[in-house]
Amino acid sequence: MTDAAGERTGAQLKRGLRIATLLVAVAIAGGLGGANLMRHWDVYEWPVAQVVALAMLAAVLACEAVLLVRRRPWNRLRWAAVAVVLAASALSYATLPDGRTSTTTDWIFGAANWAGFTVLLDRPLRTSAGFLAAHELVALLHLFLFDEPDRQALARFATGSVTVIGFPLCVAVGAAVLRGLSAAATTAQRELERVRVVEAVAAASHRRRQQRFTELSASTIPLLEGFADNSLRPDDPAVQRLCAIEAARMRRLFAETDTVADPLVHELRHCADVADRKGVEVELDTRGQWPTPPVAVRRDLTEPVLTVLATAASRARVTVVGSADLVSVSVVADSGEVDVPDPATPGVLVETLRNDETVWMEVRWQPTAPATR
Repeated sequence: MTDAAGERTGAQLKRGLRIATLLVAVAIAGGLGGANLMRHWDVYEWPVAQVVALAMLAAVLACEAVLLVRRRPWNRLRWAAVAVVLAASALSYATLPDGRTSTTTDWIFGAANWAGFTVLLDRPLRTSAGFLAAHELVALLHLFLFDEPDRQALARFATGSVTVIGFPLCVAVGAAVLRGLSAAATTAQRELERVRVVEAVAAASHRRRQQRFTELSASTIPLLEGFADNSLRPDDPAVQRLCAIEAARMRRLFAETDTVADPLVHELRHCADVADRKGVEVELDTRGQWPTPPVAVRRDLTEPVLTVLATAASRARVTVVGSADLVSVSVVADSGEVDVPDPATPGVLVETLRNDETVWMEVRWQPTAPATR
């Protein structure tokens, strides 16, 4: 399951919970609350105020239904809707007959809580708890200011508060757990995808290294076998030259796996390190900016350079000049006669000039030319 699929599943679960909460709020506020309002119509001194309070809750629930159909959250309208719910609660209690707090006449006690909670369903648990506490406080103020808070009234209020606060709070806890599980599942899925990508990259890198080691073995193993059977002598200058070339190729191979800003220059520095260890004075100069060549192209660009550097006697100079349309790597050294294989990548050209014991070699690559990786 991808991140998109996981997010869709989480969104569907949240939407389902949102619909269920809205249906409960409509049933309690519009159904049970409206029925209690009509049943005790003659008890209210200002029944129109109760109707207005019910209409305010209905307007909030209607807005929630519209937002659900359009699949949109409350956003900036959220706190305005909460204010409307609390205002409806205050209006209802202001015109509620004395001694009727938390009775069936007090229809809004068990209706406004669900209406406000519907608006705050996707908010943190502390937000929903804060709203429920504010709703309880409005009812409690009416109880102490306009009723006689005897033991029976307080017990009735406490019993009613269990359902008024408890049920919505349980749903809020479930919504918070659902959000946490959704976030944890998304994080776990992303981590799994990251691990898979890392493993795929490592496997591809391992395959490339195996391929390169196979290529190197074609030229390295004969040297080792020659040393083993004494057919090659370490003091032979030709053998030393071959060993230096193979050492430079290995250094380049190791450098190919490094993560650097400019892989071409990085690999050239590793190739130059072999000549530097022999006491050859190597200068490396770069000019311009160029796109990063593919690995195959970098090998063709560096192969003539490492061959010349590995066979240089005392001095060498490497210059890299590039732009968006052309990359040129040149080397001049006192290496004498060198044998460089032809580039394997189309679009890579090699030019060589010799003068006595000095050789100048340039390798050019055009990024726009077709190249294989």
